Amino acid sequence: MATVLESGTPLTKAAEVDPVTVDIIENALRNARQEMDAVLFRTAMSPGIREQHDEFPLIADPDGLMVVGQFGLSIPAFLDGYAGTVEEGDILFTSDPYACGGAISHANDWLILLPIYVDGRVVGWAAQFGHMTDVGGKVPGSLPTDATTIFEEGVLVPPVKLYRRGELNAEVLDLVLNQVRMKEWNRSDLNALVAACRNAGRRIQELCARFGTEVYLATLDALLQRNYDAMKTLIETTIPADEVLSFTDYVCDDGMGYGPYQIHCSMWREDGKVILDFAGTDPQSGGSINYYLNENLYKMFFGTYMISVFDPQILWNDGFYPLVDVRIPEGTLLKPRYPAALSCRTHGLGRIFDMLTGLLGQRQPEFLCAAGFSSSPHLMYSGTYTEGERAGEWFQLYQIGFGGIPGRPFGDGPDGYSLWPSFTNVPNEFLESYFPLVIERYETVADSGGPGLFRGGNGIDVAYRFAEPGHISIHDDRWFTYPWGVNGGLPGGRSRKWLERADGTVEVLPSKCDRVEVRRGDLLHYVTWGGGGWGDPYERDPALVAKEVEQGLVTWSGAERYGVVLTSAGAVDEAGTAALRERLRAERGEPKLFDRGFDSLDELRARCRTETGLPAPKPPRFAAGVAGGA
Repeated sequence: MATVLESGTPLTKAAEVDPVTVDIIENALRNARQEMDAVLFRTAMSPGIREQHDEFPLIADPDGLMVVGQFGLSIPAFLDGYAGTVEEGDILFTSDPYACGGAISHANDWLILLPIYVDGRVVGWAAQFGHMTDVGGKVPGSLPTDATTIFEEGVLVPPVKLYRRGELNAEVLDLVLNQVRMKEWNRSDLNALVAACRNAGRRIQELCARFGTEVYLATLDALLQRNYDAMKTLIETTIPADEVLSFTDYVCDDGMGYGPYQIHCSMWREDGKVILDFAGTDPQSGGSINYYLNENLYKMFFGTYMISVFDPQILWNDGFYPLVDVRIPEGTLLKPRYPAALSCRTHGLGRIFDMLTGLLGQRQPEFLCAAGFSSSPHLMYSGTYTEGERAGEWFQLYQIGFGGIPGRPFGDGPDGYSLWPSFTNVPNEFLESYFPLVIERYETVADSGGPGLFRGGNGIDVAYRFAEPGHISIHDDRWFTYPWGVNGGLPGGRSRKWLERADGTVEVLPSKCDRVEVRRGDLLHYVTWGGGGWGDPYERDPALVAKEVEQGLVTWSGAERYGVVLTSAGAVDEAGTAALRERLRAERGEPKLFDRGFDSLDELRARCRTETGLPAPKPPRFAAGVAGGA
């Protein structure tokens, strides 16, 4: 455990802080957190951080509890994994998930932690991590789908001092950068993370100078306590004390031919706490889809969902953590044993958010959302320019894709949008300017959003025409199972990937693959999943369905899934619609709370090749004596 060295007189806290001061400091902290992003985006080089914003900042109190932030990495877990001292001017750095208790979840995430000192005492911490385009390893992009240990995934940096008392540890940095393919990008992105944390540190010192350290620290306690009190009320009014709620979802496959893998969570209230128990989750995979889930992170996910749904004005922070007990059995998909591979953990991460929706919405279906996070699709494209001014130069693209947002109690899900709060698309003009490719198509996929009173968002088809030979890697999920619909809504469409070769042949690709050779003129169709629908589709306004047919969001035949009949001119056939809806309601019976699109995994396997063009994954194999979930 880290030893934090301090000097000067012990810190004290004001007995009381007036509400106006709390409000001013709270908003100053929010602004400082936004400044961290602004500094990073203006100084990083990789498109993943600079354009897509794959990074997460936070500002914490002296104990490492997040007061403002986006994601909520666990500073206490980081400090527990560091055996050295922390002094003023030090900046800590790690990329090893196992060395920091899952504060980060794979080797591509480089984490910076900076102690904030005032008058020789720690008044807080600034931290930020970002996804590096490459950290070495067996494939460009460092996210091998066939890794069996973390050693195949690139350089692992244990918690070290990047700066010692303000001086850069250049030899350590050079050693790390010697392991990666994109040295200048990594150096720039790492420096940007440092600059962002330093900026936050200055803002906190300014607040202490303006209001006094005693008032500042007391305000942090007030913000954490306010969050605790609000969450306590939310938990008491929304989480049942007299029953256990459970939910199960699946990661489709492990990239090595086996799946799906079950994630199971049960929830109940006990002695004033929410218990979230992952007993019943499948054992860890032999492949790289394991997700090392830090318990405090899952508390943050839980709290973020509760606040966003029930009281979005609350500033979420770590104050409510004592109210939540997360239990994750060791050796499972969400708590793998070292040195299990983690490079495909994004699918488990995405599924966690879908599961929270399904788990927390059962008692209050009016607040229930359909499935739609589902995954965080990645595309990697790399090679060497063969002609022109850049002949012989290495290129390497890492890009995040987006699927359909789920139908929600208050409206349709957006098409091809990110559920992460700050993620954005890379502009096509940027891609075509800096990489040897052309985006020939970027459009929504009609009918991929699940029908409902509120339609699930459509997935998108991005068609990449490659202008140089190279290799691609693909990460995605929801190709075997569907994003489920709720309250009578139907499932969203699956993801699909295929190559139209320059010679006219077509090759269907799995959702997880590496080292796929592409040649000049080949066209990749990268199709993402749609969001599940919300509510009875036969209650949707027929005129709205007709409009969406005109817009290309729903096809003519897809309109019939809403029970809508159109005339040859595209207008609503009122009589035909009424008759069709009456028949479809009778055939369906009572709407389902959850509609997964299948009744059993065996049924899904039997029809997999016909529906997807790919063989069904085989049931997972686990170590002798270790049973799977169900």
